[in-house]
Amino acid sequence: MPSLLLTHPAGNQNVRAVLAATEGAGQLARFATTVAAFEGDAPSRLLPGALRREWLRRRFDIAPAKVLTHPARELARMVAAKAGWQGAVRHEAGFASPDAVFQDFDRFVAARLPGLARTHGLTAVYAYEDSALHTFRAARALGLRCIYDLPIAYWETGRRLMQEEAERLPEWAATLGGGVTDSAPKLERKTEELALADMVVAPSGFVLDSLPASATRQKRVLTPFGSPPSSVDERSSEVPDPGRPLRVLFVGSMGQRKGLADLFAAMRLLEGRNIELVVLGSLQESPEFYRRQCEGMRHEKGRPHAQVLELMRSCDLFCLPSIVEGRALVTQEAMSQGLPIVITANTGGADLVIEGRTGFLVPIRAPEKIAETIAWFDDNRRELPAMKAAAMRHAAGYTWQHYGELVVDAIRELD
Repeated sequence: MPSLLLTHPAGNQNVRAVLAATEGAGQLARFATTVAAFEGDAPSRLLPGALRREWLRRRFDIAPAKVLTHPARELARMVAAKAGWQGAVRHEAGFASPDAVFQDFDRFVAARLPGLARTHGLTAVYAYEDSALHTFRAARALGLRCIYDLPIAYWETGRRLMQEEAERLPEWAATLGGGVTDSAPKLERKTEELALADMVVAPSGFVLDSLPASATRQKRVLTPFGSPPSSVDERSSEVPDPGRPLRVLFVGSMGQRKGLADLFAAMRLLEGRNIELVVLGSLQESPEFYRRQCEGMRHEKGRPHAQVLELMRSCDLFCLPSIVEGRALVTQEAMSQGLPIVITANTGGADLVIEGRTGFLVPIRAPEKIAETIAWFDDNRRELPAMKAAAMRHAAGYTWQHYGELVVDAIRELD
């Protein structure tokens, strides 16, 4: 039976699925993270309401004795982000930047690894992009297998696509995020992480296809994310009133990595039609910048997850024409709430599209095709009830339990 150390600096939904699955399979020896909350601990009892809820977002359903924490740098990041101390969290340079948190955590795990290997008879470590290098180096020295979770397209592919976008749409370059400006040392770390890995776990074929030709030794495992449960009765869907606007929803960071410039261009082509674009996401530029790009766009601010799902249910279809992703979980969330989808294969969700039934695939960088597809929905509103039901059924076939089982099976098969 494999004996596994699972590591991640934060612990998002897919990490929790791996944690639950490996613990349930008897594979998990220890879980390492930065901050971990447990029901009944001192902060849970003493913090006021909003802070307590924030603290409990770091709760893990596992015995506290199995969790190793290294909280200082991550707590500094959280405080700096809340206080607006931009210098402290500046990309790569800040003491409490995400890069600094990840590297500090990675070094902590690597230092603890020899003792953990002796005490627990470890056979493998499971780490994530940007926090795996020192851990994998230490694991290799101990003869342990290295499992690398790559949640987004490999950096060479992502950087190439983003540089092309910066040249194609220079006014949107500032919205592309850190991938374009990552330093040479950071990219070298990513390259070595992959080289040290025995197995690569990825959420989509798009991510696996992005791996370089040099990555031939690594076992590759495809593990699509799970979907949230639906809160919609598929029988209740009605044909949208032709007198009201067709509501098209975009959810994500408001930059061109998500293809927002192309969606705005598509909406300009649709001017005069009874169609409303609803955008939920964080600004990457000034409000005036977005108004110049799409004057009629309705911007919705961030909100608790339950309210995001409520907003989804008020819309008719979901559009995410991303240039590069890993697997945009928000797509499955939208489908679970009854929205057919218009996405690119680069979202990592090509398997979510049953063409003409759950939605449509469009090429990247294709405003005309996006406009044509949205216009089809506007002209064929009577198709929406059946497509909404099909989207919910298809999304329900992807579960977090199955995601975790795929990882567990792959770990068992790793020699």
